[in-house]
Amino acid sequence: MKIARLTAGVGIVAVGALTLAGCGNPYESEVVEGTEITVAYNSGFFHFNDDSGAGNNTANGNVKYMTDTSFGYYNNTPEYVHNTDFGSYEQTSDDPLTVEYTITSDAVWSDGVAIDEADMLLQWAAMSGNVTDAFAPAATTGYNLVTTTPETGEKSISFVYDEPYVDWELVGPLGVSAHGTYALAFPDEYADVQAAYDEGDMDAYQEAAATFAEDAKQKVVDAITSGDEEVLAALGEAWNTGYGYTTLPESPAAALTSGAYIIDDIVEDQYITVAANPLYTWGPSPKFEKITIRTIADATTALQALESGELDIWTGQPTSDILELANEIATADVQTAVQASHEHVDLTVNNGGPFDPATYDGDEATALAVRTAFLKTIPRQEIVDKIIAPLQADAEVRNTHLVSPADPERYPLLSDTNGSAEYADVDIEGAKALLAEAGIEGTVEVGFWYPEGNVRRGQEYELIASSAALAGFELVDESEPDWLFTDPASVPVNNHDAVIFAWSQTSLAVGGSDQIYACYEDPLAKGGNYNGYCNEEVTDLLNQLNVTADYDEQTALLEQTEAAIWADSVSIPIFQFPGLLVSSDKVTGVESMPLSPDYFWNFWEWAPAEDSE
Repeated sequence: MKIARLTAGVGIVAVGALTLAGCGNPYESEVVEGTEITVAYNSGFFHFNDDSGAGNNTANGNVKYMTDTSFGYYNNTPEYVHNTDFGSYEQTSDDPLTVEYTITSDAVWSDGVAIDEADMLLQWAAMSGNVTDAFAPAATTGYNLVTTTPETGEKSISFVYDEPYVDWELVGPLGVSAHGTYALAFPDEYADVQAAYDEGDMDAYQEAAATFAEDAKQKVVDAITSGDEEVLAALGEAWNTGYGYTTLPESPAAALTSGAYIIDDIVEDQYITVAANPLYTWGPSPKFEKITIRTIADATTALQALESGELDIWTGQPTSDILELANEIATADVQTAVQASHEHVDLTVNNGGPFDPATYDGDEATALAVRTAFLKTIPRQEIVDKIIAPLQADAEVRNTHLVSPADPERYPLLSDTNGSAEYADVDIEGAKALLAEAGIEGTVEVGFWYPEGNVRRGQEYELIASSAALAGFELVDESEPDWLFTDPASVPVNNHDAVIFAWSQTSLAVGGSDQIYACYEDPLAKGGNYNGYCNEEVTDLLNQLNVTADYDEQTALLEQTEAAIWADSVSIPIFQFPGLLVSSDKVTGVESMPLSPDYFWNFWEWAPAEDSE
């Protein structure tokens, strides 16, 4: 999983040396006709709107990154780079904080319709929650502080913040298209466009799309500015669910892109292929005409495919055996580096399970004792020693929720003061004592989820199950491959008692952790808070953090929040991800990246190696 809290979106294209048409020298495509590349990821694409709660997944984000455009991106230093080829943004006032965004005149959606202010207004309405509750975004942070409907101009929009949002520069107000979302909400009105598309007449399709879009965009804008609940409800439903698919959608409205590539083909559970967008002129040109992302959960299978020439780039969650296998491939380049993702276990507190106070007639103290006892049994050091250290000799247990070990000042401070020392070692006797004091008798059954097919997490599960059993916890394997508990529309309350996955950091933002740890009354607006956690003090502290610019004040807020989360025993970090990136000698320009979207960050620089042509 990715942390949407750390950026406003991942659909971005980098600034390059090429100049846009209308802005100097004409854009020149560098796509090499007939070239294709096959890469892999350990889970498959399933949702085109990764800003939604249902679509908030790194596998979706990788695809969106190659097919979308925004105002900036992170390179692998990492540092934030402005994408001035696509547009510009400017802080026009300090009090109140006001930011104006303008999109270049050349930028169009893949159906030829202009990317404009209606698209940005829809993104604000969907992400802020300040117009309607019909939308279910993965995160509202930043957007929620813009409570006044933004003013718009030709291809421009202005955000006026109620408070000075600390990470305002990472807000990029563009997601899925306004007219595409309207088409999904009201398909009958899109019939002429659909007919032209089905007939394969691209000129007629683009002409019909332009005619439809003019009316559709206005209706979106009118619904947002007037608060038309009927239209907004339909738009919200389309935004939440209309972009979810695992085969090529019948309606082109469900796959309109704003970036270098368009969706070309999808085979469920196997692959998704993107092809160069012939209309794209507002950024650096990619080199490959097509890129196929295969879904390969098993690392050994992926490396065998790379060795045989069926695969060109792979990254995954390696074991020591996998690293050894990668190093044995003569035609491969192997890169290792620590990633900005960390493994953790979350306990669900609102599903009627062993960690929910409702199970004990509302007794919060008993539920807390059971949660604390369970976390005391998780063998974090053993997991690191047996699974991670063989890949990274200096690997250590991670002891914070809110900052990474890469932060040289805050990480040691928070680690020393947050209470994590109580979990430095497995404490079976302490866990037993807590259960006994709470009056818990017999075996405590815990439904435990991990992504099916993930070898490393399967190994972690076995170690946790063995240790927890010593204190009287019986883990029930509830692994499945689809991450269903992350979709608030289909699973409003997490049906698993415990889950293990990683938060994948997408930026260097200070705030935004409220997406995960703040209270959410509406299950459809829970962001990344999949375990039903609610502590009003934590929510208030995180809200303060979002609007605090002073470094020392930020640190104090982080200290207090960390301590409160640990005291509630709802989550425990385990380790920072060791990264492994393997690429074929048939492709150049592949570089590792600590942040999500991982190695996809510079896809436009991937090129066929000269000696392989």
